[in-house]
Amino acid sequence: MDRLDTLDDAAAAAAFRRLVRHLRHRTDAQNVDLMGLAGFCRNCLSDWVGEAGGLDKDAARETIYGMSYDRWKAEHQADASPEQLARMKESVARNAH
Repeated sequence: MDRLDTLDDAAAAAAFRRLVRHLRHRTDAQNVDLMGLAGFCRNCLSDWVGEAGGLDKDAARETIYGMSYDRWKAEHQADASPEQLARMKESVARNAH
């Protein structure tokens, strides 16, 4: 059995909340860069939260971003460069199981 499956739910929830708060603080870490490096971003987290918690897309995104997605984009999202988009495409292709 994977040790992750035996992690106490309270500890997992605390770690998840810390990750989300870290991402809220690090608005300089663009989603396209997260996708290019790790193959996931804030939107992925919000999709996973929505699926796990039965939230609609807007509610799930507000849960992760701490504000509406439209507001976050207006305040923090920069235009992606062709290089960023290429790294993201390559990285996302590695997500297939």
